[in-house]
Amino acid sequence: MFIIKSKADYDFYVKADKLACGKNYRKPKLVGDDIWKFQRILRKAEYYTNCKKSLISKLYLKYIQYRYHKISICLGFTIPLNVFGPGLCIAHRGTIVINKNVRVGENCRIHACTNIGSNRDETSAPQIGNNVYIGPGAKIFGNITIADDIAIGANSVVNKSFYEKGISIAGVPAKKINNKGTNGILLSNKESFNSNNSKIATKMEQSPLIVLK
Repeated sequence: MFIIKSKADYDFYVKADKLACGKNYRKPKLVGDDIWKFQRILRKAEYYTNCKKSLISKLYLKYIQYRYHKISICLGFTIPLNVFGPGLCIAHRGTIVINKNVRVGENCRIHACTNIGSNRDETSAPQIGNNVYIGPGAKIFGNITIADDIAIGANSVVNKSFYEKGISIAGVPAKKINNKGTNGILLSNKESFNSNNSKIATKMEQSPLIVLK
């Protein structure tokens, strides 16, 4: 999984999130677009935390962190920095709680009332692949891996790894229910992500990212 390490990376993440959220205008509206505003602040906080080390930047980061904390409380989100890859789409406001050691790949769509947590050791947390759909009320926890293109059904409890790509899982505890995966759920997002971000991705390749293990 990757984190923002340059201005080019930051621009890529912001544009990828915009595409994933289905926004076709330049900036969030004054009234509404609260989740998009949150995601933009999230990416800015990640950029300044990871890349900016000057005294002025650190002072500005305090202001960004204040805004991030305030809008997080308003929307019900507990989402640490450097968890989600580019192309994040938070579907609705509502409780979302995520452990700081979780890592999620690109083009994730996540719904409200979800919890992604660790084992009791507070360090072994889920590692989730690309193009994953997380339905409302899903609980995902432990030292587990979720492969690419998996759809996790509403109110599922996921406490074991699923390595097969492109499947749907659901239930308590979760189990495989079909081979549909995120086809038909994230299809338009994936197509937009792949087709519209190729030029931006080229810029990212020129500036290596940090790989989190």
